[in-house]
Amino acid sequence: MRILIIHTAFIGDIVLSTPLIRKIKDIYPESKITYVTTPVGAQILRNNPDISEIIEYDKRKAHSGINGIFQLGKRLRYENFNMVISLHRYLRSSVLSWLTRAPIRLGYDVASGSFLFTKKIKYDKKLHEVEKILSFIEGGKPAKDYKIELYPGDEDIKKVDKFWEEKNLSNKKVIVIAPGSRWFTKKWPLDYFNQVIKELEKKENIAVIIVGGADEKGLNIVYSDSTIDLRGCTTLLGLAEVLKRADIVLTNDSSPIHIASAWEKPHILAIFGPTIKEFGFTPWSTNSEVLQIENLDCRPCSIHGGDKCPKGHFKCMMDITPEKVLDKLC
Repeated sequence: MRILIIHTAFIGDIVLSTPLIRKIKDIYPESKITYVTTPVGAQILRNNPDISEIIEYDKRKAHSGINGIFQLGKRLRYENFNMVISLHRYLRSSVLSWLTRAPIRLGYDVASGSFLFTKKIKYDKKLHEVEKILSFIEGGKPAKDYKIELYPGDEDIKKVDKFWEEKNLSNKKVIVIAPGSRWFTKKWPLDYFNQVIKELEKKENIAVIIVGGADEKGLNIVYSDSTIDLRGCTTLLGLAEVLKRADIVLTNDSSPIHIASAWEKPHILAIFGPTIKEFGFTPWSTNSEVLQIENLDCRPCSIHGGDKCPKGHFKCMMDITPEKVLDKLC
């Protein structure tokens, strides 16, 4: 059986789809799985032994516009897929699914262009995102038995091995801090992060590592020589390997939550401001905790956050003080 998954959303969304890959293999052990995703999504999916092929859909460059969609659709049609699973709710993915001409095309009932699917899957807002995604394939084990699976390559592991040894991190409590997010209101104030880092640096048994992409190097994080700044210095799977070895991961509501959830060791402290747990994007790991301000009548203000606080006070973040976070870290 030839199965195609289409998902071209953010990194965290792609990570949260990996339990579905395992479930497909449980239900259809002889299947061959092809995954269409963004170039960044392809990076995080590399080395997954259950994926036969990853096809990069560069919707902003090589495959931009209507012609780009039809060219990729033409290629996919030749693959003769038996089933297509469209996990993104945008029209572009629905059209791409239809262009494959696969006899079974699954997508959410609330997706734009849902009429192009042969079967619509109920989008249940009450479920965690992983549970929503797993509902595309019936049967199998209980949802919680399906884990996020990432596969750092040998080169990434060797680099982190060397780094860990050089910095003597095996003998310290490693706290990884991810201060970035695409959305401004999802970012805990940088001044708060700086206060936390300053206090952690006073403790000899703690090593602080700051992580993020190259675009987050511009964040004004203040630290001393004892703190390690890896922003822009790792691949996505290299970041996964770093998070795997951490004792604690302190992060905004962003992709490091989900990457860290692939591993049992790190305790994840996830800071939620404008967004809420009920949206279904909390850590999939049971070794985790969400820090948020309860009973704030303006939460949630948006499913993704925004460029500024609509009320102007930003209480959802400002009231999560550095002292509250330090109590959890130390």
